[in-house]
Amino acid sequence: MNGFDLSVILTNPEFMSMLAHGIEATFIIYVGSWSLAMSLAILLLGIRFSPLPFGNRLVAAYVSYHRNVPTLVQLMLWYFGIFTLMPDWLTGWLTSHNAEVIFAIIGLGLCQAAYFSEDLRSGLRAVSPGQMEAAQALGHGYLSAMRFVIMPQGVRNALPPLINHSVSLFKNSSLALVIGAPELTHAIKEIENLSFRTFEIYLIGTLIYLFISLLIMAGGAYLSMRANPAVGGRA
Repeated sequence: MNGFDLSVILTNPEFMSMLAHGIEATFIIYVGSWSLAMSLAILLLGIRFSPLPFGNRLVAAYVSYHRNVPTLVQLMLWYFGIFTLMPDWLTGWLTSHNAEVIFAIIGLGLCQAAYFSEDLRSGLRAVSPGQMEAAQALGHGYLSAMRFVIMPQGVRNALPPLINHSVSLFKNSSLALVIGAPELTHAIKEIENLSFRTFEIYLIGTLIYLFISLLIMAGGAYLSMRANPAVGGRA
């Protein structure tokens, strides 16, 4: 068992299958939580900009909670707390449909929505008030102006922090290990227990996380370049 030997991991079909399933579960958690977070962030943004007197305070409280309570604690609260309070028929259904992954998506998605909503709010606040006046002068109503004039500029302004938080969300998917979700870090831990090749498997895991994170950043850079041609040198 002495010496560095990656082939012990890479040539073992069982270990490679475990890694593949871990990557698949990680992507399911990431895509699911990202979609939930972005959908909820847009809803929170709408409430914050609505005329409801308590809307802004409600969203501010939501954001404050999720930004100040560690994500790990939130995941544990959902799985070890709220899950146990659900009716038996619902817990049975969730258990038979991979409850760990479902609660990882819920916990991470609800937490990340707070960050996404603040990113979008900052992007919208950076849009000049004159843009709304100009849009209305051209015959747009409020909703039409928001959809075709204000929101596209706000999202463009918010792209850099949205990309950063998207990468953070992918990395935070590893926290699902604590509730037993069979994601990549969980697979790495299992392979370590079976192979006793600690350095090799954690090196492989590190490179996988690095590669996927760089892919997300590259995709974000491409979107930023398309949204801001001048930045990409195409002005």
